[in-house]
Amino acid sequence: MYIFAYLRASTRQQDAERAKNNLQQFVAERGHRVASWYVENVSGASLQRPELMRLLENASPGDALLIEQVDRLSRLDDAGWIKLKELINSKSLSIVSLDLPTSYIALENHRSDDFTAAMLRAINAMMLDMLAAIARKDYQDRRRRQQEGIKKAVEHGKFKGKQANHQMHKNVIKLRLHNGMSIRETAHICGVSERQVIRITKRHLDEGNENPLIEQG
Repeated sequence: MYIFAYLRASTRQQDAERAKNNLQQFVAERGHRVASWYVENVSGASLQRPELMRLLENASPGDALLIEQVDRLSRLDDAGWIKLKELINSKSLSIVSLDLPTSYIALENHRSDDFTAAMLRAINAMMLDMLAAIARKDYQDRRRRQQEGIKKAVEHGKFKGKQANHQMHKNVIKLRLHNGMSIRETAHICGVSERQVIRITKRHLDEGNENPLIEQG
């Protein structure tokens, strides 16, 4: 059995490291190790997830999909969640989530009888669906409250949209374009995602600013 860990990328480096460390410690305590890591950069509310699809393509029957929380998979509408479960079940994968203790059985070495194993699978599937429904409702409620807050702020003339962190942008430009650091190094130092570094740099150059590295060359 191979264990494939699935993470959602965070704009805060410490959050991503914390999640990775938690998963590593969890499997190590049970005598296993993570075979490969898959880090997703797109929204958890969409089924269009390249890294998850790549994980499913690489996995074999009997392997385990490891996540920190069920909501890393389940913030989908009912149709999307059903489709995702079908994809996972078609590969005969076990879902192991740190917030779902009944799923830990997939990593245990001892073998139970067929009846007990079937009961545990049924209980785990039920708990997984329940947590998935809770995660979806929580996501929808937060989105609704956010939209209500924006609407109220607009009505009172207080909403100005998402404001850019100008100092962070300056740091990205300085490290990436002036110091010649790699995208990964810049993202790590500034505490942002690699995608943000690419976007900030592209916008800076699209606005007509010169690339000092090209000038120096």
